[in-house]
Amino acid sequence: MAEEGDVVSKTFRALVESADRKFARVRDFPSYGRAQGQHYFQKVFKAYMRLWKYQQEHRTELVKAGLNRWEIGEIAGRIGQLYFGQYTRTSEARFLVEAYVFYEAILKRRYFEGCKVKDLGVRFKELRFYARFLLVSLILNRTQTVKVVVEKLKALVDNCNANFRETNFKEWKLVVQEIVRFMNADTTFAIASARPFRYSAIFDCHPNSVQYVARFHAKKVLKFRDAILMSYHRNEVKFAELTLDAYRMLQCLEWESSGSFYQKHQAETKENGVVVDYSGTSGLIDMKLVADMTDPTLPPNPRKAILYQPSVTHLIAVMATICEELPPESVILVYLSASGKPSHINASPVESSGGSKRTTKNKLTSHNSLEPNFSSPEPHINGKKGFSDYYDDYLWLGSKGNGGSSNLYPGDIIPFTRRPLFLVIDSDSSHAFKAGLTWCRKRRESCLTAFAI
Repeated sequence: MAEEGDVVSKTFRALVESADRKFARVRDFPSYGRAQGQHYFQKVFKAYMRLWKYQQEHRTELVKAGLNRWEIGEIAGRIGQLYFGQYTRTSEARFLVEAYVFYEAILKRRYFEGCKVKDLGVRFKELRFYARFLLVSLILNRTQTVKVVVEKLKALVDNCNANFRETNFKEWKLVVQEIVRFMNADTTFAIASARPFRYSAIFDCHPNSVQYVARFHAKKVLKFRDAILMSYHRNEVKFAELTLDAYRMLQCLEWESSGSFYQKHQAETKENGVVVDYSGTSGLIDMKLVADMTDPTLPPNPRKAILYQPSVTHLIAVMATICEELPPESVILVYLSASGKPSHINASPVESSGGSKRTTKNKLTSHNSLEPNFSSPEPHINGKKGFSDYYDDYLWLGSKGNGGSSNLYPGDIIPFTRRPLFLVIDSDSSHAFKAGLTWCRKRRESCLTAFAI
């Protein structure tokens, strides 16, 4: 019996190490792009499905061999991370719901709370679990769950400060402050009866009965497939890397989950007569990616790339990748929320450095535009601004390492107007983007709509 227990324990540890290695390969994959290592994700899901099933079938032997409850919670947490990662890459609501199911099971079964050993590593695992569960609950609008988890996170941070005085938990105190500030700013927490930002079958009519806006193109019917949500402000309300602006836009671009849309798998009878309940994480969890948990009558959620305070180079690279992979007859929405001026500094970086604004502007025009006839300044016509004058206004995306500023100009968006584009600029410089890109649209035919807030 002892030898059999050793074999079970060694097999379990080998499965854990194998799954962890596969998980490390996909953990840092970017959340945008349609073909970012999908085959790796399939392998990781299979590895954790095998691991989860093995620990269920040999739970008694593993507990006798010294398996801790927090180790089971860690495995379930990794599976929740995988599901949430798939949600960020695909925006399919079923993955977000699956992540919530796993995290909720960890909370209710107290996998981490049951550990009384003063192990700093385990405490950090529990802190990260609460932070990830908060993010999933926020996106799913589970306000009551958020409030419960916030209280547990506060209590855990206080407990860690009391028991591990030699360790600095300042970062986790900031996490608590972030989520509290987020909750105070979001109306869904202040007003219990507030309707969700998402399309909801309870409050809204069926999509087929909604009046449609004018078509982007006279001969094409475009489908909304992708969105880029970017926010860059000083001291903005956020949790993790999800700002309040991006959070609200994300909610507006999804369908509200409903109980009828996410029905749990019912108990099934296997060939050997054993009944297995699939309704909870204590049973054999179905982690197949092809599982259909969505309402087939509603369109799929558009893919969303959420960028938190990116550099101009990174933003343009993401836009280029998504536009390159945009399916035919599709439109992309780009939401940019940023200040038109760096903090309270009124003078432009060019003026403060003593350089010539016109010279720098001409260089920017030549560098950023793909159209040869845009490389020279456009003369004023009837007293109106030419195209190059719209390099006077910009969105400020922070400071560069060399002391300069990272500015996004209307001309930087021009190459992407070759694809159907719906642009939303939430800034005090939005007028420059609307006017400049409208001028560009007149110069060549493109499916472009610019909306200034």
